Amino acid sequence: MTQEFQPPYMAPTGMVAALRHAGFALLDAAGVAQWLSAGSGEFEALTAAWDRLVPDAYLKDGGRYRKRRHSCFVVDGLQVTQVAHRAHWQPLEYNALHGGMQRWFEPMEPEQVAHPLWQRLLQRLGALASDLRGPQPWFVEAHPFRIDTTDGIGRPTPEGAHRDGVDLVAVFMVGRHAIKGGESRVFEADGPAGQRFTLREPWSLLLLDDARVIHESTPIQPLDPAGFGWRDTLVVTCRAGGFQGD
Repeated sequence: MTQEFQPPYMAPTGMVAALRHAGFALLDAAGVAQWLSAGSGEFEALTAAWDRLVPDAYLKDGGRYRKRRHSCFVVDGLQVTQVAHRAHWQPLEYNALHGGMQRWFEPMEPEQVAHPLWQRLLQRLGALASDLRGPQPWFVEAHPFRIDTTDGIGRPTPEGAHRDGVDLVAVFMVGRHAIKGGESRVFEADGPAGQRFTLREPWSLLLLDDARVIHESTPIQPLDPAGFGWRDTLVVTCRAGGFQGD
């Protein structure tokens, strides 16, 4: 049986130092709730939307295992502005499998975007990005994902280990159901060092300095070979200067 490594969680006060020292930081669910000043029931209100994600029609491996939505925002201090719906675009340099093409996904649901916790989440991520790179407006893309075992195996990162071409990446573990696998791996972009761990706590968080590290998640399989499972995540990226593809 493959050994499962535990995430090296830290207190929210250690996030900036960890990102500067190692290029990544991890918070458990309690730490995320503290960081976001999240009250009882607020995470549950956001989580319900994962049951209404839309199949990804752009998977080049022909898979049916990914559902998602996509919305974009500009975060400037406490001001959070959703921009007109736009395509998700990445250069081939960062996504050799799906880069170089415009991918139009359904937007996030208005009720989810309007929720006070969602607004705070983007404000805090913008503030964290400013702590790392200096105060400025942040161009934010939000991706709610569900990877399931429809095909027997689901691939959270079919493009492999990669960078996203942004400044800060936040990967929230929203939930897991009846699966094995889905290990997170973080490596130095310019060196041999890396760590591996499995996020299991709903609303735990992996933060990445995208300039310094590459990351991937291993495939998932159902615990019961005849069963069905899924892995829900929220990926939010912050980029200085504009959206990719502008």
